[in-house]
Amino acid sequence: MDAVELLEHDHRVVEQLFRDYHAAASDAQRRAVVEILVRELSKHAALEELLFYPFAAKVLDDGQVEGHLAGHAPIKELLLDLDRCGAGDPAQNDLMERLASAVARHVRNDEDQLMPCLRQQADEQALRELGHEIDQGKQRAPTRPHPHAPDKPPALALAAPVAAIYDRLRDRMEGRPRT
Repeated sequence: MDAVELLEHDHRVVEQLFRDYHAAASDAQRRAVVEILVRELSKHAALEELLFYPFAAKVLDDGQVEGHLAGHAPIKELLLDLDRCGAGDPAQNDLMERLASAVARHVRNDEDQLMPCLRQQADEQALRELGHEIDQGKQRAPTRPHPHAPDKPPALALAAPVAAIYDRLRDRMEGRPRT
């Protein structure tokens, strides 16, 4: 898959996780979905920030990309709040609703504006190579939200691997699913 197809696939996975949350039969099942959602959105956001948006900024008007990047900040704050919730926490449902709304808005903006422009202007081979790089990066990306960490290279390129190691250690200690 090229970068656009891969990121759109990630969007569909996240949309399914929101549906799974609402279909869950218990607090424990809902919490398990939240943990997967936190992991998947954290990895997705980190890879967009590290690889996709810098690529898009080189191909398109940098100001156009900046607005999409800014949409990550409130999502990462909500993810952090969700990550701190426990099973059965009364705040979890409200946070999930707010997160679903923010993610839907962000996905719409990316898929309706940025990605079509990028597909028109970027080299097809470059998009495929970027897709491969993003796919490989999923094995090394942070699995938790870090809303106060840098969100642009080069600082992000230094912070992300350290955060990923810390996140994966925490995930293992807490018994969270591995990716």
